Amino acid sequence: MGKTAARAIFVTASLAALAGAAGCTTPRVSMAEGPREYVGADYESVLRTWTRTEHLFAVSELENHLTATATFESYDFRWAYAVRYAQDYRLTIDQRSKLLAKALEETHQRHQFFVALYGGERKYNDLTKPDSAWIVRLIDDSGNETAPEEITAITKPNALERTYFPYSTVHRLAFRIRFPRSTADGRPTISPSAKWFGLRFAGAQGNSELVWMIEDTADPDARSDQPAMAGVTPAPAR
Repeated sequence: MGKTAARAIFVTASLAALAGAAGCTTPRVSMAEGPREYVGADYESVLRTWTRTEHLFAVSELENHLTATATFESYDFRWAYAVRYAQDYRLTIDQRSKLLAKALEETHQRHQFFVALYGGERKYNDLTKPDSAWIVRLIDDSGNETAPEEITAITKPNALERTYFPYSTVHRLAFRIRFPRSTADGRPTISPSAKWFGLRFAGAQGNSELVWMIEDTADPDARSDQPAMAGVTPAPAR
């Protein structure tokens, strides 16, 4: 099979997959804090809720410039992650409590995403390099646009990362991207009144946005009025 034919098949199959995905309902997310009753088996469902994928195609060139998949490591996601990790590694109750407290506290310090990329020339997908084809920004519908404070390349995803983030394969470059929670003048980088937030990948070949729609809350202060979680133990695995 010739290269052109192979690329045509690839793009056709990819577009068909996108058309199918368009018919699926993307879950809204809750930014509220507070106790969860997750068990280890809930992790895959929570991972799907907090993960988004977008493709940037140039159909005229039969080219996939970028496929980006990202998981927002939110308060809710970290609770499920900690419970799953505690189950898998058979942690003691005390170890579980400390793990959960540390994981939740980190959400109050920064916004963190686990990201995996492929498409185009692999070397230009390295977001840590000055000649990367892409810049990434945290955005929301109020007009906020924030540059990362840190991008860490995961050069060799280990068994834990490939299990807990199964889209992190050998064909993708993986990163953890951290953004500040507030700007230099104290404004939140994700507005408390935002209806959505996301990641924007932009470059000479185009731009792509991964978007998380936020659930409406009856109480606009609900996100900040939840009880402190530092001493809470995850629900035991069934």
